[in-house]
Amino acid sequence: MRHLVFFQLLSSVCFFTLSEVVDNNFSKCRKFFLNDIPPDFTPPVGVSVKPICQCLRGENDNLIYLYATLYSTTWKIPIYSAYVFGSPNIGRCDNWYIEPQLDGETEPYMRPKGYGKNIGKNQAVATDYENSDYDKGHLYPVLHTNNHLSMLATSTLTNVAPQDPTFNQKVWLEHEKAVIEDLKSCKVAYVVTGVVPDTNKKKIGNSVTVSKYYWRATCCEKDSKYIGQGYYGPDNNERVTNLNIKSLQEKLNEFYQIKNFRIFSDPSKKYTADGALLQTSCFT
Repeated sequence: MRHLVFFQLLSSVCFFTLSEVVDNNFSKCRKFFLNDIPPDFTPPVGVSVKPICQCLRGENDNLIYLYATLYSTTWKIPIYSAYVFGSPNIGRCDNWYIEPQLDGETEPYMRPKGYGKNIGKNQAVATDYENSDYDKGHLYPVLHTNNHLSMLATSTLTNVAPQDPTFNQKVWLEHEKAVIEDLKSCKVAYVVTGVVPDTNKKKIGNSVTVSKYYWRATCCEKDSKYIGQGYYGPDNNERVTNLNIKSLQEKLNEFYQIKNFRIFSDPSKKYTADGALLQTSCFT
């Protein structure tokens, strides 16, 4: 069953914001995936996930889809968020929101504070991060947005995971800035950013799983070619490692203890407007 979840931000310029728990194929927001195909990810046994289309209701009451998230209600953190790269960003809005319907609430509006006995059962809430010594680490970062609506839509707890403050504010931040330089000349760039949970580490708040690794995969269309690049960190040197998509997928299979995780799907044959065959390497 599909549910609409609405919330209104406190600022008068923040519009009506909402997200939509959708079917497993992300039917409402497939445009944020290369070739409209979501990553092929089968969660480990016993781990529940919910696909979410993150969107806004604009001034004309129309739905504006802005990115997609696969959220684990077991780990209470996202598996990944997928978006089309844009930059530079135009500001920041630090109102944090939850999604009541992930916890079975009938209240349609997302809100900054939960109420009801089940709130927080299947998702993180703001109080889980208080005095936790962890940052709210964005998957879809504000730095990679280029409009007010996308910026606002990143401020949901379904788009963040507990991240070590030093790594978040230094190494990963520098990585996010470097990605801007890598992708700014692309005709279009698809990005999938994810979190590997540290299931052996003590959780924060009400059983919110801390991140062990952050990872990112980019696919840039440029000069009739697709160019893929993978990243994960921290590595053994507390840095971000660069690697190709195939190697990243192999790492993620190991990290998640799953098989056949595929971030970008093979587009078969894709052509430019003038009929030229695009060379693709983002799925390898």
